[in-house]
Amino acid sequence: MIFLTRAGTTVAAALTAVMCVGSAPGAAPAPYSSVRTAPFAVSVAAPGLTDPRPCPGQTDVTCADLAVPLDRTGAVPGTLKLQTALFGTADAPKGTLLFLTGGPGQPGVPFVQRIRERLPEALAQYRLVMIDQRGTGGAAVDCPQLQREVGSSDTVAPTPGAVTACAESLGVKRNFYTTADTVADLEDLRRALGVGSWTLDGVSYGTFTAGQYALSHPHRVRRLVLDSVVPLDGAGVLYEDALGHSARVLRTACREQGCGFDPARDLARVVRRDGNGVGVFNLLVIASIIDPKLDNPRFGILGAIHASASGDRARLDGLVAGFSAPSDEPPSEFSSGLHAATLCADSRWPWGDASAPVEGREGALKQAVQRIRPAAVWPFERETAGAQGIPRTCLFWPASRPHQAALRRTLTMPVLILAGDRDLSTPVRWARDLASVTPRPELVVLPGAGHSTQSRSEGGARAAEEFLLREVY
Repeated sequence: MIFLTRAGTTVAAALTAVMCVGSAPGAAPAPYSSVRTAPFAVSVAAPGLTDPRPCPGQTDVTCADLAVPLDRTGAVPGTLKLQTALFGTADAPKGTLLFLTGGPGQPGVPFVQRIRERLPEALAQYRLVMIDQRGTGGAAVDCPQLQREVGSSDTVAPTPGAVTACAESLGVKRNFYTTADTVADLEDLRRALGVGSWTLDGVSYGTFTAGQYALSHPHRVRRLVLDSVVPLDGAGVLYEDALGHSARVLRTACREQGCGFDPARDLARVVRRDGNGVGVFNLLVIASIIDPKLDNPRFGILGAIHASASGDRARLDGLVAGFSAPSDEPPSEFSSGLHAATLCADSRWPWGDASAPVEGREGALKQAVQRIRPAAVWPFERETAGAQGIPRTCLFWPASRPHQAALRRTLTMPVLILAGDRDLSTPVRWARDLASVTPRPELVVLPGAGHSTQSRSEGGARAAEEFLLREVY
């Protein structure tokens, strides 16, 4: 399954939440450090890339275009132009590092500077390559109604009409935004760059893309960084692990802050009384990105939950409403349409794969929800699992061509697996499960960290750099 709240697009929603409940104004905390890297000469684009040019606002980074077929069988004509960015030189001592962003729906090129700031020592030894994957960036899939309703949220449920309008606007093209299509694009990119093998670093949904590429082309991958892991088999569309993990996240935060009450028990009371499980869960998922220790006084999430359980609902209701509001980014910054097309194609659903008819899906979903053990998702109710945005989006997405998963199942190259112990987008259990079946893993669980550890924790960035610079035998 491919769904993840984006690390770079949630601060605006959080600020909206603060404003909704009347907190003091102020700038959002900077999510990235201000470390500067040494200047590099503009690289020369490879022969397989066209129209080399300085990237906007980054004169030492070269942007160029990769042309790929829409449909690799040739049955549906069309070509896609994918923008790429190159920083550094082709003869970098450690070779080429392909960094893959999340979503699905997030572009890559706009994040070059952030990755440079987070991994300066590694990028003194690597050439950095980033790409706007098909359906993102300047050529993003644009579904206006869906974009307005959900923005970049995975958990806010869209209306059925927004989903079907998006699918209808794409028509037959909706069949060609699977991760397998992107994996083929990345192999075209490798050939265009003229490199025999490279290193991949993926964050969030980018871990799924990187993992599928590494399974499909194991001899082309020197080493692999997977930060905030999506399982290689795409398991978990009902988000049971994240729902259940929220109790530990809440109680750990309370213990650290000496809050004097049980926020998990309070949350259980609130969602059963108010029927707002999806909204509260969405709040906690976003908080696990921008406030993973739940100690930011501007949000006051633990106190808001406790007050609501005691009868004063105003603060929590305001936070839920604000965090559920679309974050208003345009499709070029995050495409909700691409997110839906890929999510629905890639995942394994209670009703089967993406080719299953829409009729019968609702019944299959209800049966799957009823099979969930209540204890597995406590403090939430199991109904929250079926009501959140992931299944509610794909419940109405028309039958489409499903993603073709890689035939291999085991990553054989050295793999660094990074996880934040407070992450509710990609809970730490997924990282541990992957490490347990990977022959050459290095698992680093970062206490107090949430989603996207390289971007949002010093420990994650340093662990990645150490791994990337280490000699591989």
